[in-house]
Parts: sequence; structure tokens; C-alpha cells
Amino acid sequence: MIMQPEMVNAALIEHALAEVKKKKPSPIIERLRCERYDEGRAAQLLHLGPYAAEWPNVMRVHEFIIQSGHKLHGKHHEIYLGDPRRIAPEKLRTVLRQPFV
Repeated sequence: MIMQPEMVNAALIEHALAEVKKKKPSPIIERLRCERYDEGRAAQLLHLGPYAAEWPNVMRVHEFIIQSGHKLHGKHHEIYLGDPRRIAPEKLRTVLRQPFV
């Protein structure tokens, strides 16, 4: 769920995936997709550290939304920017995003 610039189109994505498949085949590549997703307004925060320590930052985002006079809309979601098999837990980066109205 990472926003892409307008210049990134289906053809460019297919080309990039084909190159990755040649260099380092993986079944997970078949699960990648690019699609439009409009969740509306959202607040987000970059969490640094282990997944188990995310909750206080989720609550910070919720508090920010409420103190700004808005209401939470739906569930928060997480975008993982690192591979926990390769990165030490304290160096993991996760985008925490909460839609609001």
C-alpha cells in the first residue's frame, strides 16, 4: 500500500517484475499487484523498532486524529518497509496509517 507516482504504470511494473523473476525467483512475486485504492483522508506515522512495540504509536495517531476534531474511520493498517528475516528488530520501519473522517 505504497503510493506510486503517475509515471509508474502497469507496463513498467510488469517489466520490473519480470526482471526480478529472472534475477531472484520467488513465489511471493506472483502475489504483488498494483491497484487504485481510495481510503480517503488518513493520518500516518513511521514507527521505528519491533512490531511488538507499535501499539503506543498507533494510539498516538488515534489521539492526534481525535484531538484534531475528527473521528476514526475503519481499522488502522501497517505497511512494512523491511524484512524481519534480515533486519534487527530495533531497525525495522513500519508505516502506521489510520483513516479518519
